[in-house]
Amino acid sequence: MFTPSGAFSGFSIDDLDAAKKFYGETLGLRITENDMGFLNLHLDSGATVLAYVKPDHEPATFTILNFQVDDVDAAVDDLNARGVETNIYGPSIPADDRGVMKGDGPDIAWFRDPAGNVLSVLSAS
Repeated sequence: MFTPSGAFSGFSIDDLDAAKKFYGETLGLRITENDMGFLNLHLDSGATVLAYVKPDHEPATFTILNFQVDDVDAAVDDLNARGVETNIYGPSIPADDRGVMKGDGPDIAWFRDPAGNVLSVLSAS
């Protein structure tokens, strides 16, 4: 019988060590490596997201993981200070020079992991 209680999300990466460093050290998430050699990203919400190496990995063209924050500007400043580029779309979206889009839904800024996947920080309110 199908029971969705054990559901979790996952996405592919191309370099396990780079992902460990980025998600564990740069973003400060608690990570573990499971028996199959995949990364478990443990989120403060209690959710776990799986990151697995895929030899023919192609970066997702959509946002794979969103981090809700109280202050997007402060989060972007912090990410930039950690070496994370948040202005990934340039002039293709109406955003400030740091990539923060305001006034069209929640404040939001996007950035990429080392595998090229898109993530975001967005306003929790």
